[in-house]
Amino acid sequence: MALKEDPSSELMGRLVGSVKEISGLPECKNVFKKTHGDLVRRIKLLSPLFEELKDNNEELGEEETKGFELLRTVLGSAKELLKSVVEGSKVYQTLQRDDIADKFNQITEKIEAALGEIPYDKLNLSEEVQEQIELVHAQFRRAKGRPELQDHQLEVDLATAMREKDPDRAILKRLSEKLHLQTIDDLKKESLAFHEMVIAGVGDPGDWFEKLSSLFKKLKDYVQMENPEIDSSEAEKGMIKHRSPVIPDDFRCPISLELMKDPVIVSTGQTYERSCIQKWLDAGHKTCPKTQQTLLHTALTPNYVLKSLIALWCESNGVELPKQSGASRSKKVGSSVSDCDRAAITTLLDKLANGSLEQQRSAAGELRLLAKRNADNRVCIAEAGAIPLLVELLSSTDPRTQEHAVTALLNLSINDINKGTIVNAGAISDIVDVLKNGSMEARENAAATLFSLSVVDENKVAIGAAGAIPALIKLLCDGTPRGKKDAATAIFNLSIYQGNKARAVKAGIVPPLMSLLKDAGGGMVDEALAILAILAGHQEGKVAIGQVDPIPVLIEVIRTGSQRNRENAVAILWSLCTGDSQLLMLAKQFGAEEALKELSESGTDRAKRKAGNILEFLQRVDTLVNQS
Repeated sequence: MALKEDPSSELMGRLVGSVKEISGLPECKNVFKKTHGDLVRRIKLLSPLFEELKDNNEELGEEETKGFELLRTVLGSAKELLKSVVEGSKVYQTLQRDDIADKFNQITEKIEAALGEIPYDKLNLSEEVQEQIELVHAQFRRAKGRPELQDHQLEVDLATAMREKDPDRAILKRLSEKLHLQTIDDLKKESLAFHEMVIAGVGDPGDWFEKLSSLFKKLKDYVQMENPEIDSSEAEKGMIKHRSPVIPDDFRCPISLELMKDPVIVSTGQTYERSCIQKWLDAGHKTCPKTQQTLLHTALTPNYVLKSLIALWCESNGVELPKQSGASRSKKVGSSVSDCDRAAITTLLDKLANGSLEQQRSAAGELRLLAKRNADNRVCIAEAGAIPLLVELLSSTDPRTQEHAVTALLNLSINDINKGTIVNAGAISDIVDVLKNGSMEARENAAATLFSLSVVDENKVAIGAAGAIPALIKLLCDGTPRGKKDAATAIFNLSIYQGNKARAVKAGIVPPLMSLLKDAGGGMVDEALAILAILAGHQEGKVAIGQVDPIPVLIEVIRTGSQRNRENAVAILWSLCTGDSQLLMLAKQFGAEEALKELSESGTDRAKRKAGNILEFLQRVDTLVNQS
């Protein structure tokens, strides 16, 4: 008969096993390499304690058992964190480095606390093990709460790479090296990790999805062009050739970031690779991964037009065509399958013109989705005469119908010809009315529509004259985060026209912008600075900005902001201080010289020029003061 293992020995055996599992984890190759390695090293040093107690086979008391059970639980959490950092997306973890660093610190604190709960004087330990555990405990104690050394260059590179459409190759090279994404094999693993995160629904996709996708695509394009053949199979080498062509963003699946071979459309109008979105749906998700909108249904519609465009791109760039799935081989690539069902559109327009309120609401909603889906639909819907009917519905007393109508016009306005048709149908005044009086969603989409129409210069004048700016300022003040962004974007674009700058200043835009600028956590600092920079070039704008105590916050942005924000802040400061010795002296009192000298060395070219000019102004003022 086998002897039953003592519970204390079994507990020590589990602790020994936990340490072995942690020791056996792969090496960490991302921004947490040192933090990960330090924690693993310290945990490994605990092994002699567990092994000696296991070999002693002595029964532990209640107090000792409690301390070791607590330690076993914490080591389980440590293993999960260490494993997730090794296996997870390197780009995502870089963007979330502060949160992950906090998790490492919490684990360190818990291990230190658990070690403190163990009564070592009650344990039969050798002097050597006793000394080692005291040393390890001291290491955990010192590490607790110790801030991670910040890699400021990495932070600057990340911000620049995410903000700029085509960042400098030196920046991408540094990021590629620090993130250990230097070969095609590295990229494949990162793509898989990214894919699995999206499917698993890690975090809030609305917060990180777009940034993560954009940054990864830039890194991927850089690595493929720099090292097209490293770690590639012979077949891949033949496809990539010497300089791998950059895949257009519209041809990549938003989930996998790979070239789509079977693109399908979901009910929100977004297109995905069939296998990726099907896996997402099979996991029980009911939302669109990219927009986070609830899916009205789970039907997947083949995007034949996009598939045809991908085929043409592959052919012209010497890239092997993605292999077709069995379900789609019955159709030839490039066959005349139209995504535009003219008969269905005609039926919907009839409902808009002659249907009941419910039918109008439903038809406007369907046209909204169809117009979002693709370029062909936008042309077909406009050619069928939908725009005047949708403009009429902007005055509907039913809020949902009004929302559908203004959003359908927003989606149709993506087409440049449709912009003219919408304006000619007299839509501007009605859209402004929706902006003033509609539901929050309708107001947001009205603002976005006005921005879209304002791309055409003559429309900037008409939109400003229709009274849009005060309504946009109201949305900027009381809207949702998305509404504020839409309002700010529209105001910025409208203010390119000189007459609208005066309208915005008279409507009282400067105080709300300064409030947004001072609220660093509100997410509107970039937009507020951009608008203030464009208004500062107008005399009335310059006067209004000077009246709201702007100097301290501008200098703080110059000192600590992103490159783009520093550039805008110094441009505003330059406009304010030009010819105003009092403001120059005030800026000097708030430490402008030191911040400007640093900016003149490390800022953008424009920022360096502006900083240099202000420093010259300050020197002249000093000279005049000394002479007097």
